[in-house]
Amino acid sequence: MKYYIIFGPPGAGKGTHAKRLVEDYNLKHISTGELLRAEIAAGTPLGLKAKELISAGQLVPDEVVEGMIETVFKTTKGVDGFLLDGFPRTMPQAVALDEILGKLSGEVTAVISLTVAEDVIYRRLAGRAKIEGRADDADPSIIANRIKTYHLQTEPLIDFYKKAGKYHEVDGYGGESSDGIKVVGDRIAALMKTL
Repeated sequence: MKYYIIFGPPGAGKGTHAKRLVEDYNLKHISTGELLRAEIAAGTPLGLKAKELISAGQLVPDEVVEGMIETVFKTTKGVDGFLLDGFPRTMPQAVALDEILGKLSGEVTAVISLTVAEDVIYRRLAGRAKIEGRADDADPSIIANRIKTYHLQTEPLIDFYKKAGKYHEVDGYGGESSDGIKVVGDRIAALMKTL
C-alpha cells in the first residue's frame, strides 16, 4: 500500500492536483477538512464534537483527526494507496502518522511538495474567493495569517521528511495561461514515475 502526502502552502493547488493523482494512481484522497465536514453532516458523535469546537473558533484536537484518518486507512478497500491532503500539518501529527502507519505495517511513501511564490498564492486565493465565494480567501489579513501559520507550523516538516529521504519538491507554478494546471500536473506525473 502506498501512502503519499501532498504538501504546500494555502493556494498551492493541492486539491486540484490531488484529483488527477487519485484518478491516475487509484488512490483514496484524504482531506482532513472533507473528513470533518462528512462527520459533521452525518451527525456522528465525533462530528457533533468537531462542530462544537469549530463553532467556538477552536481547532479540532489532533487525536480526533488522527482517529478519523486511521479509520479511513483500515476501512477503505479497492485502492492502491492513499493521498493525504492537509495532514500532517505539524511535527506531532507527522510522528502520529508514522505510528499509525507502523501499526498497519506501512510507511509514508513520498511527500509531494508544491512550491509557489507568495505573490502567486495571494492572487490565487483572491481569485478562488471570487469564484467559490470563500470568505476566508477574500480577506488579505486572513490569507497572511494562514501563510504565516504554514511557515511556523508546517515548514519544519520539510526537514523531517528530507532526513527520511521522502521529500520531493515540484514547482507549483505553471504560468498564467489555462495550461498552467496541466504543466504542473505533468511535472507531478514525471515525479510519480520515479517514486
